Amino acid sequence: MLSESFDQLVPQWRSRPGYLSAGGSEFESIHILLGRFLADRHSPNPLAERSVLEHNSAFEWGQGQPLEKVIDSAEVLEVLLAQPQLFRNAIAIVEPWEHVGHNPLGEPVRASLNAAYITQKVADCDSVLFPLWASGLPKLSKLVPLISSGIAIIVEGGNASVRDAPSFDSANCSHHELLLLTEEILLARSPTSAPALFICLGHQLAAQAHIQLIRRAVREILETKALSQDKNNQALQSLWRIAQKIQSVGQSLEIRKRNGRVVANGWADTEFAVAENESKEVGDRQLLSYGSPELASGIPEELIAAHEITADEHEGVIDTSIKYEHELNIAMFHSDEVNEEAILFANWAYRLIHNVLIPCRHIVANSPLSWLIRLPDAVEILCSTAEAGNIVTECSATCINYKDFETKKVRRSFTCQFHPELLSDLRAIGRREPPSYAELKQDDGARLFTRLLYAGMQE
Repeated sequence: MLSESFDQLVPQWRSRPGYLSAGGSEFESIHILLGRFLADRHSPNPLAERSVLEHNSAFEWGQGQPLEKVIDSAEVLEVLLAQPQLFRNAIAIVEPWEHVGHNPLGEPVRASLNAAYITQKVADCDSVLFPLWASGLPKLSKLVPLISSGIAIIVEGGNASVRDAPSFDSANCSHHELLLLTEEILLARSPTSAPALFICLGHQLAAQAHIQLIRRAVREILETKALSQDKNNQALQSLWRIAQKIQSVGQSLEIRKRNGRVVANGWADTEFAVAENESKEVGDRQLLSYGSPELASGIPEELIAAHEITADEHEGVIDTSIKYEHELNIAMFHSDEVNEEAILFANWAYRLIHNVLIPCRHIVANSPLSWLIRLPDAVEILCSTAEAGNIVTECSATCINYKDFETKKVRRSFTCQFHPELLSDLRAIGRREPPSYAELKQDDGARLFTRLLYAGMQE
């Protein structure tokens, strides 16, 4: 029955992962090939020099291998669920919007094509597309476990605005639904799950989801009257104190742009997490190491100090790459930005929640608040961008850290405002000559995109 459904619904699908390698591909081979790509900038392609566009010259989703896996209905989702070898050895690409914007040539840029091309060309890693803007949001109880079981989750960009819910109205997946999905992806990171990479609009959705998760945590903690096995409410009182502290700062924190304009007063404001940038960024930008704001900025000192501790304790890949590479030039393509203050606040709040849970985690684990254990323990701002010597986007990328309560091991997911999967011409594969393996090895964005996947796979 399953075989019949497979053949009837998805006749173009390959029955095993891999397109370029004669032996197919799986987690270990993908990991090795990603590492080989990153080892230097000059070694030859270890894969067969076969075109990724051989069976799909236009390189369009759903028009042929290797882009045949497009999950655009509940029926096709069920077929995929019955073929675990296909999604466990692939990246899941979530599209919140049909394209990420128009490039200087006026072309709509479907950046998911580039993400799929790079992973296939470099490591023969397949991609599965979830075009939520067209299909709508599947049941989260089915979607999130599935995409969390693969190599990585890529949440792509889009031409809508997180700070403007109606801007999503023309799509089949609403602003509210995308935030619910983003929250679930953030909570799904575990020792056995795929890392997530949130790009551009995805980066902004993640920022908004951080604030919503923290507000939910505070609300549910303060509404809790008792915890089983909590003698004298000792654990709950500690949680109450932390929740009240987070609430007090969250409700009063001001978001101020570099020109002095106040865009938000407190976490209930629609532009607390994401606001319009002072200037639109399109094209290559050099990534700069993030620098802590000065105390005169008005940002509470405890938020700044907490972030400096996070930066010292954790390694975020992008910040390390900036230190060791001569320079990193990456494609920017956005007009909104994640607010620096919001991420500093989220990091501080996550650290407080994580630390207060340490001595009472066995109590919380057996309560309606058990979901708190799945929250990140820190969020680090990794880099900024500048133009003509002036900072344009303070929070250009983040590393979301999850410290295991028992093993103390750290797992990571990443967000970036820039598009590491786009080359400097900002054109989608299929609209431009497909880059060779050698070209990709020289491209800062492709290397960084690959490095983030490689690092996440090791955790």
